[in-house]
Amino acid sequence: MIDLRSDTLTKPTDAMRAAMARAEVGDDVYGEDPTVTALEERVAGMFGHEAALFTPTGSMANVLAVASVVAPGQEVLCESSAHIARAELGAHGAITGLTMRTWTAPRGQVDLAAIESMFAPDMGMYFVRTAAVSVENTHNFAGGAVLPLDDLRALRSWADTAGTKVHLDGARLWNAHVATGTPLADYGRVADVMAVCLSKGLGAPIGSLMVGSADAVLEARVRRKRMGGGMRQVGVLAAAGAYALDHHVERLADDHAHARLIGEALGLDPASVDTNIVVVDRPDAAAFVARAAEAGVRISAVGPRAVRLVTHLDVTRADAERAASVLASL
Repeated sequence: MIDLRSDTLTKPTDAMRAAMARAEVGDDVYGEDPTVTALEERVAGMFGHEAALFTPTGSMANVLAVASVVAPGQEVLCESSAHIARAELGAHGAITGLTMRTWTAPRGQVDLAAIESMFAPDMGMYFVRTAAVSVENTHNFAGGAVLPLDDLRALRSWADTAGTKVHLDGARLWNAHVATGTPLADYGRVADVMAVCLSKGLGAPIGSLMVGSADAVLEARVRRKRMGGGMRQVGVLAAAGAYALDHHVERLADDHAHARLIGEALGLDPASVDTNIVVVDRPDAAAFVARAAEAGVRISAVGPRAVRLVTHLDVTRADAERAASVLASL
Protein backbone atom coordinates (compact mmCIF):
# COMPACT_ATOMS: atom_id res chain seq x y z
CA MET A 1 0.00 0.00 0.00
CA ILE A 2 1.33 3.44 -0.99
CA ASP A 3 -0.08 6.02 1.41
CA LEU A 4 -0.43 9.52 -0.06
CA ARG A 5 -3.15 10.80 2.26
CA SER A 6 -0.85 13.28 3.98
CA ASP A 7 2.76 14.10 4.77
CA THR A 8 1.81 13.74 8.44
CA LEU A 9 2.14 9.97 7.94
CA THR A 10 5.94 10.00 7.98
CA LYS A 11 7.65 7.86 10.60
CA PRO A 12 10.84 8.83 12.46
CA THR A 13 13.96 7.47 10.82
CA ASP A 14 16.37 5.34 12.83
CA ALA A 15 18.79 8.26 13.04
CA MET A 16 16.03 10.55 14.29
CA ARG A 17 15.06 8.00 16.94
CA ALA A 18 18.69 7.85 18.06
CA ALA A 19 18.78 11.65 18.38
CA MET A 20 15.61 11.50 20.47
CA ALA A 21 17.13 8.89 22.76
CA ARG A 22 20.17 11.08 23.37
CA ALA A 23 18.20 14.26 24.10
CA GLU A 24 18.94 16.19 27.27
CA VAL A 25 15.65 16.96 29.01
CA GLY A 26 14.12 19.01 31.82
CA ASP A 27 10.71 20.32 32.84
CA ASP A 28 9.55 22.60 30.03
CA VAL A 29 6.67 24.14 32.00
CA TYR A 30 9.39 25.54 34.27
CA GLY A 31 11.36 26.55 31.18
CA GLU A 32 14.07 24.04 32.07
CA ASP A 33 14.20 21.71 29.08
CA PRO A 34 17.43 22.69 27.29
CA THR A 35 16.60 20.85 24.07
CA VAL A 36 13.25 22.62 23.74
CA THR A 37 14.81 25.99 24.54
CA ALA A 38 17.52 25.48 21.93
CA LEU A 39 14.94 24.54 19.29
CA GLU A 40 12.77 27.56 20.10
CA GLU A 41 15.72 29.93 19.90
CA ARG A 42 16.92 28.34 16.68
CA VAL A 43 13.59 28.56 14.88
CA ALA A 44 12.94 32.12 16.05
CA GLY A 45 16.33 33.11 14.68
CA MET A 46 15.72 31.39 11.34
CA PHE A 47 12.74 33.67 10.74
CA GLY A 48 14.23 36.81 12.27
CA HIS A 49 11.83 36.93 15.21
CA GLU A 50 12.48 37.35 18.91
CA ALA A 51 11.00 34.15 20.27
CA ALA A 52 9.19 30.89 19.55
CA LEU A 53 7.08 28.41 21.49
CA PHE A 54 7.08 24.63 20.98
CA THR A 55 3.58 23.15 20.71
CA PRO A 56 2.33 19.61 20.13
CA THR A 57 0.30 20.52 17.03
CA GLY A 58 0.08 22.99 14.19
CA SER A 59 -3.50 23.80 15.05
CA MET A 60 -2.47 24.82 18.56
CA ALA A 61 0.38 26.92 17.17
CA ASN A 62 -2.07 28.68 14.84
CA VAL A 63 -4.64 29.27 17.59
CA LEU A 64 -1.97 30.73 19.85
CA ALA A 65 -0.49 32.89 17.10
CA VAL A 66 -3.81 34.32 15.94
CA ALA A 67 -5.00 34.86 19.52
CA SER A 68 -1.89 36.95 20.19
CA VAL A 69 -3.02 39.53 17.63
CA VAL A 70 -6.84 39.15 17.53
CA ALA A 71 -8.86 39.71 20.70
CA PRO A 72 -12.30 38.20 21.43
CA GLY A 73 -14.93 39.96 19.34
CA GLN A 74 -12.43 41.09 16.71
CA GLU A 75 -11.95 39.47 13.31
CA VAL A 76 -9.27 37.90 11.17
CA LEU A 77 -9.52 37.90 7.36
CA CYS A 78 -8.32 34.84 5.44
CA GLU A 79 -8.77 33.04 2.13
CA SER A 80 -11.92 30.91 2.04
CA SER A 81 -10.09 27.56 1.85
CA ALA A 82 -7.49 28.47 4.48
CA HIS A 83 -6.62 25.76 6.99
CA ILE A 84 -7.55 27.99 9.94
CA ALA A 85 -11.04 28.37 8.47
CA ARG A 86 -11.63 24.85 7.13
CA ALA A 87 -9.61 22.33 9.05
CA GLU A 88 -9.17 23.39 12.67
CA LEU A 89 -12.69 22.49 13.79
CA GLY A 90 -13.69 26.08 14.53
CA ALA A 91 -11.03 26.29 17.25
CA HIS A 92 -10.38 29.99 16.77
CA GLY A 93 -13.99 30.97 17.39
CA ALA A 94 -14.59 28.33 20.04
CA ILE A 95 -11.45 29.04 22.07
CA THR A 96 -10.52 32.63 21.30
CA GLY A 97 -13.94 34.12 20.57
CA LEU A 98 -12.89 35.82 17.35
CA THR A 99 -14.75 35.90 14.04
CA MET A 100 -13.58 35.37 10.46
CA ARG A 101 -14.40 36.76 7.06
CA THR A 102 -12.94 35.35 3.88
CA TRP A 103 -11.98 36.22 0.35
CA THR A 104 -11.76 33.66 -2.47
CA ALA A 105 -8.84 33.60 -4.87
CA PRO A 106 -7.55 31.05 -7.40
CA ARG A 107 -5.01 28.73 -5.78
CA GLY A 108 -5.47 30.43 -2.43
CA GLN A 109 -3.52 33.51 -3.41
CA VAL A 110 -3.41 36.92 -1.75
CA ASP A 111 -6.07 39.22 -3.23
CA LEU A 112 -5.00 42.57 -1.84
CA ALA A 113 -7.87 44.45 -3.51
CA ALA A 114 -10.38 42.14 -1.83
CA ILE A 115 -8.61 42.46 1.51
CA GLU A 116 -8.62 46.24 1.27
CA SER A 117 -12.34 46.27 0.48
CA MET A 118 -13.13 43.95 3.40
CA PHE A 119 -10.94 45.67 5.95
CA ALA A 120 -12.89 47.15 8.85
CA PRO A 121 -11.06 49.77 10.92
CA ASP A 122 -12.02 50.62 14.47
CA MET A 123 -15.38 52.42 14.12
CA GLY A 124 -16.47 52.40 17.71
CA MET A 125 -18.98 50.15 19.42
CA TYR A 126 -21.16 49.20 16.45
CA PHE A 127 -18.86 47.31 14.06
CA VAL A 128 -16.40 44.44 14.37
CA ARG A 129 -12.78 45.51 13.86
CA THR A 130 -10.31 43.70 11.58
CA ALA A 131 -7.32 42.96 13.79
CA ALA A 132 -5.33 40.70 11.45
CA VAL A 133 -5.05 39.15 8.01
CA SER A 134 -3.99 35.50 7.81
CA VAL A 135 -2.23 33.92 4.83
CA GLU A 136 -1.16 30.30 4.31
CA ASN A 137 2.09 29.36 2.58
CA THR A 138 2.15 26.82 1.09
CA HIS A 139 -1.62 26.64 0.70
CA ASN A 140 -2.83 23.15 1.56
CA PHE A 141 -6.21 22.95 -0.17
CA ALA A 142 -4.94 24.90 -3.17
CA GLY A 143 -2.64 22.01 -4.00
CA GLY A 144 0.45 23.14 -2.11
CA ALA A 145 0.54 26.45 -3.95
CA VAL A 146 3.31 28.88 -3.06
CA LEU A 147 2.32 32.48 -2.34
CA PRO A 148 4.70 34.83 -4.21
CA LEU A 149 6.99 36.82 -1.94
CA ASP A 150 6.13 40.05 -3.74
CA ASP A 151 2.44 39.56 -2.88
CA LEU A 152 3.30 38.91 0.75
CA ARG A 153 5.48 42.02 0.86
CA ALA A 154 2.67 44.09 -0.65
CA LEU A 155 0.32 42.76 2.04
CA ARG A 156 2.88 43.63 4.74
CA SER A 157 3.22 47.17 3.41
CA TRP A 158 -0.54 47.67 3.27
CA ALA A 159 -1.04 46.17 6.75
CA ASP A 160 1.50 48.60 8.21
CA THR A 161 -0.38 51.50 6.65
CA ALA A 162 -3.77 50.15 7.76
CA GLY A 163 -2.57 49.41 11.28
CA THR A 164 -3.42 45.72 11.24
CA LYS A 165 -1.39 42.57 11.87
CA VAL A 166 -0.36 39.69 9.59
CA HIS A 167 -0.47 36.03 10.64
CA LEU A 168 1.35 33.48 8.49
CA ASP A 169 0.26 29.85 8.64
CA GLY A 170 3.57 28.39 7.56
CA ALA A 171 2.89 24.73 8.31
CA ARG A 172 4.65 23.90 5.03
CA LEU A 173 6.71 27.06 4.71
CA TRP A 174 9.78 24.85 4.46
CA ASN A 175 8.37 23.58 1.14
CA ALA A 176 7.94 27.13 -0.15
CA HIS A 177 11.51 27.92 0.90
CA VAL A 178 12.92 24.91 -0.95
CA ALA A 179 10.72 25.37 -4.03
CA THR A 180 11.62 29.04 -4.52
CA GLY A 181 14.95 29.50 -2.78
CA THR A 182 13.44 32.33 -0.74
CA PRO A 183 15.36 32.79 2.54
CA LEU A 184 13.31 31.90 5.61
CA ALA A 185 14.05 35.31 7.11
CA ASP A 186 12.37 36.99 4.12
CA TYR A 187 9.20 35.06 4.87
CA GLY A 188 9.55 35.93 8.54
CA ARG A 189 9.66 39.65 7.78
CA VAL A 190 6.18 39.68 6.26
CA ALA A 191 4.49 38.36 9.42
CA ASP A 192 3.89 39.63 12.93
CA VAL A 193 3.22 36.09 14.12
CA MET A 194 3.71 32.70 12.47
CA ALA A 195 3.21 28.98 12.91
CA VAL A 196 5.56 26.40 11.39
CA CYS A 197 5.29 22.62 11.54
CA LEU A 198 7.94 19.94 12.01
CA SER A 199 5.73 16.85 11.70
CA LYS A 200 4.71 17.09 8.04
CA GLY A 201 7.31 16.97 5.29
CA LEU A 202 10.17 17.29 7.75
CA GLY A 203 9.25 13.93 9.25
CA ALA A 204 9.24 14.61 13.00
CA PRO A 205 6.62 12.57 14.91
CA ILE A 206 5.13 15.64 16.58
CA GLY A 207 5.64 19.34 17.00
CA SER A 208 5.07 22.85 15.67
CA LEU A 209 6.23 26.27 16.78
CA MET A 210 4.45 29.57 17.23
CA VAL A 211 6.86 32.38 16.32
CA GLY A 212 6.64 36.09 17.11
CA SER A 213 7.72 38.81 19.49
CA ALA A 214 8.90 38.02 23.00
CA ASP A 215 5.71 39.52 24.44
CA ALA A 216 3.46 37.53 22.08
CA VAL A 217 5.24 34.29 22.91
CA LEU A 218 5.09 34.99 26.65
CA GLU A 219 1.32 35.43 26.37
CA ALA A 220 1.09 32.31 24.20
CA ARG A 221 2.96 30.31 26.84
CA VAL A 222 0.22 31.15 29.34
CA ARG A 223 -2.52 30.30 26.83
CA ARG A 224 -0.82 27.02 25.97
CA LYS A 225 -0.88 26.00 29.64
CA ARG A 226 -4.53 27.05 29.92
CA MET A 227 -5.37 24.87 26.92
CA GLY A 228 -3.68 21.85 28.50
CA GLY A 229 -0.61 22.13 26.30
CA GLY A 230 2.02 22.49 29.01
CA MET A 231 4.56 19.70 28.53
CA ARG A 232 7.26 18.33 30.80
CA GLN A 233 10.34 16.40 29.63
CA VAL A 234 9.53 17.12 26.01
CA GLY A 235 13.10 17.46 24.78
CA VAL A 236 12.83 13.95 23.35
CA LEU A 237 10.33 15.42 20.86
CA ALA A 238 12.17 18.68 20.29
CA ALA A 239 15.25 16.63 19.43
CA ALA A 240 13.32 15.04 16.57
CA GLY A 241 12.48 18.49 15.26
CA ALA A 242 16.08 19.63 15.50
CA TYR A 243 17.21 16.51 13.61
CA ALA A 244 14.60 17.22 10.94
CA LEU A 245 15.89 20.75 10.47
CA ASP A 246 19.43 19.41 10.13
CA HIS A 247 18.66 16.62 7.67
CA HIS A 248 15.22 16.84 6.06
CA VAL A 249 14.75 20.34 4.67
CA GLU A 250 16.65 20.27 1.38
CA ARG A 251 15.37 16.78 0.55
CA LEU A 252 11.86 18.25 0.25
CA ALA A 253 12.84 18.87 -3.37
CA ASP A 254 12.50 15.11 -3.92
CA ASP A 255 8.90 15.22 -2.68
CA HIS A 256 8.16 18.08 -5.06
CA ALA A 257 9.59 16.14 -8.01
CA HIS A 258 7.51 13.09 -7.09
CA ALA A 259 4.35 15.19 -6.88
CA ARG A 260 5.00 16.71 -10.30
CA LEU A 261 5.52 13.22 -11.72
CA ILE A 262 2.13 12.09 -10.41
CA GLY A 263 0.40 15.32 -11.41
CA GLU A 264 1.67 15.04 -14.97
CA ALA A 265 0.43 11.43 -15.18
CA LEU A 266 -3.00 12.68 -14.14
CA GLY A 267 -3.07 15.29 -16.88
CA LEU A 268 -1.99 18.33 -14.91
CA ASP A 269 0.56 20.87 -16.08
CA PRO A 270 3.66 20.00 -14.02
CA ALA A 271 4.30 23.73 -13.60
CA SER A 272 1.05 23.96 -11.64
CA VAL A 273 2.38 21.56 -8.99
CA ASP A 274 4.45 23.92 -6.86
CA THR A 275 5.41 21.58 -4.03
CA ASN A 276 4.35 18.20 -2.62
CA ILE A 277 0.54 18.37 -2.86
CA VAL A 278 -1.63 17.51 -5.86
CA VAL A 279 -5.36 18.29 -5.88
CA VAL A 280 -7.40 16.84 -8.75
CA ASP A 281 -11.01 17.56 -9.63
CA ARG A 282 -13.16 14.41 -9.62
CA PRO A 283 -16.96 14.48 -9.73
CA ASP A 284 -17.00 11.24 -7.69
CA ALA A 285 -14.25 12.04 -5.19
CA ALA A 286 -15.26 9.61 -2.43
CA ALA A 287 -15.81 6.72 -4.85
CA PHE A 288 -12.51 7.45 -6.59
CA VAL A 289 -10.68 7.37 -3.26
CA ALA A 290 -12.24 3.97 -2.51
CA ARG A 291 -11.21 2.56 -5.90
CA ALA A 292 -7.68 3.86 -5.45
CA ALA A 293 -7.39 2.15 -2.06
CA GLU A 294 -8.56 -1.12 -3.58
CA ALA A 295 -5.77 -0.73 -6.13
CA GLY A 296 -3.14 -0.13 -3.45
CA VAL A 297 -2.91 3.68 -3.26
CA ARG A 298 -4.40 5.68 -0.40
CA ILE A 299 -5.43 9.26 -1.16
CA SER A 300 -7.95 11.66 0.41
CA ALA A 301 -11.19 13.34 -0.60
CA VAL A 302 -11.00 16.99 0.47
CA GLY A 303 -14.36 17.94 -0.99
CA PRO A 304 -17.19 16.33 -2.93
CA ARG A 305 -15.31 16.99 -6.18
CA ALA A 306 -11.69 17.12 -5.04
CA VAL A 307 -9.12 14.45 -4.25
CA ARG A 308 -5.74 15.20 -2.72
CA LEU A 309 -2.48 13.30 -2.68
CA VAL A 310 0.66 14.29 -0.81
CA THR A 311 4.19 13.02 -1.34
CA HIS A 312 6.55 12.78 1.61
CA LEU A 313 9.67 11.35 3.20
CA ASP A 314 8.43 7.76 3.12
CA VAL A 315 7.44 7.81 -0.57
CA THR A 316 10.25 6.77 -2.94
CA ARG A 317 10.44 7.60 -6.63
CA ALA A 318 9.44 4.02 -7.41
CA ASP A 319 6.40 4.48 -5.15
CA ALA A 320 5.51 7.70 -6.97
CA GLU A 321 5.83 6.04 -10.38
CA ARG A 322 3.62 3.15 -9.31
CA ALA A 323 1.04 5.46 -7.76
CA ALA A 324 1.01 7.58 -10.90
CA SER A 325 0.35 4.50 -13.02
CA VAL A 326 -2.44 3.23 -10.75
CA LEU A 327 -4.21 6.57 -10.43
CA ALA A 328 -3.93 7.34 -14.15
CA SER A 329 -5.45 3.97 -15.01
CA LEU A 330 -8.40 4.74 -12.72
